[in-house]
Amino acid sequence: MTTARDIRLVVLDMAGTTVADGGLVEQAFAAAAQRLDADPETMLDHVRATMGESKISVFRHLFGEETKAQDANRAFEEAYAELVDGGSVEALPGAREAIEELTAQGRTVVLTTGFARTTQDAILAALGWQDLVPLTLCPADAGGRGRPYPDLVLTAFLRTAAADDVRQVAVVGDTSYDVLTGVRAGAGLVAGVRTGAHGDEAFRAAGATHVLDSVAALPALLMGAR
Repeated sequence: MTTARDIRLVVLDMAGTTVADGGLVEQAFAAAAQRLDADPETMLDHVRATMGESKISVFRHLFGEETKAQDANRAFEEAYAELVDGGSVEALPGAREAIEELTAQGRTVVLTTGFARTTQDAILAALGWQDLVPLTLCPADAGGRGRPYPDLVLTAFLRTAAADDVRQVAVVGDTSYDVLTGVRAGAGLVAGVRTGAHGDEAFRAAGATHVLDSVAALPALLMGAR
């Protein structure tokens, strides 16, 4: 049986888990809807219900046509990048310290997102996190499928070779989609954090093994603290 101390690879979500974006996701979706003459309220209702899912998957569901979905995704990414450039993104309290402590414990940390690579890189640059972890992944890096598929976690597992077994992997995020991704990948520890979109009930329903107040509590958990 895998224990917290056995975890070798930690896969962390970004927005809502390690990064505070002040509702920028919804703002960017609203901007994309305006550019495409779509109903922002209808779009935002679906966005809130599927927070954590790959953004292109959300647009495919909303528009049903690949060309329009791609157009919407580009509009979203452009709007989000403009907001990031405006200084509206910051690390969640204790997030960087937690990542550094996990690394000091000898674990490999990978940051994942449902955003496109350009947006992910913009966030990392805004935070000064370009060299914080050895690997960052977006859906395109995993063959195009983001959450709730297990691909991002399994890609991290394969690329880092940090763990011998998927049960030595921890997956942490702020949405039920993050949790479901970890469960589907067979991760030994799957935790939801209360700093983002979803709460305890959604985490437990998706199969979380743990629920934490924030990612700052993760290093102590993996060292066996109660």
